[in-house]
Amino acid sequence: MILARGVAGSVPPFSIAFFRWSIVAIGLSPLIVAALREHPGLLRKEGLGIAVAGFLGMFVCGGPVYLAGTTTSAINLALIMAMAPLAVLLFSLVSGLETVNRWQIVGMAIALCGALLVIIKGNTAGTHGLAMGDVLVFCAMLAWAAYTMVQNRIGAGIGFLARIGMFAAAGALFSLPLALHEMWLEPASVLSLKAAKVYLFAGLVPGLFAYGAYSYLGSAFGPLSTSLSMYLGPVVGVVLSVIFLGEAPTMVHFIGGILSLGGMWLSLRHKSKS
Repeated sequence: MILARGVAGSVPPFSIAFFRWSIVAIGLSPLIVAALREHPGLLRKEGLGIAVAGFLGMFVCGGPVYLAGTTTSAINLALIMAMAPLAVLLFSLVSGLETVNRWQIVGMAIALCGALLVIIKGNTAGTHGLAMGDVLVFCAMLAWAAYTMVQNRIGAGIGFLARIGMFAAAGALFSLPLALHEMWLEPASVLSLKAAKVYLFAGLVPGLFAYGAYSYLGSAFGPLSTSLSMYLGPVVGVVLSVIFLGEAPTMVHFIGGILSLGGMWLSLRHKSKS
């Protein structure tokens, strides 16, 4: 999210996504090849699931988030993405994996009010405060929640790093057409030295390291517990925004953040205790 805001407008968004996931897929290619040899027919059996995971977790949570950074702050990105645990709970309820009680409903309502406050920046009319970037990252948050639900149900018999590599390859393929379009329009921006540094950083830090750790936690503790790590997003996002971008949180961010995180805690506290 800090990267999305920091390079907004200087490096095209879908080019970042394409090279980011290409680097991850290439780096993990030995594990992918080994998994395919050990499980003949894996792509035929799990190909659709791999494509879905790559689309949700890598494509939708890639280029659109970098594009969102051109019109909204990194703090907004962090606060909206922190709603992912609540979305995981909602998906679990709809799919029958969880039961709901009145406190969960109250907590969801409070958290949703906080998210809406951040998205419209306190403008109740919603005519001037709503930014396209906020809408894009809200869609990315929903996609991330869905990815959290499915990531460990696809290719369950193979290692988590091999799965990440396959998902990354799918995400890179989804991003490729838009990246080629950006290359055609802005070749100097896509192929610059600055862009290369951005691609390498994106491929390693919020790519291989972050997704690998998230997948490992998901396999060890389950999707809902793992999604609770998103609580840290707003706190870390604010600190890094101040240090690297000079963005300071406003009163709307504080109030919206308290409502969102407080509502999610109320909804998920029984899971947190578990």
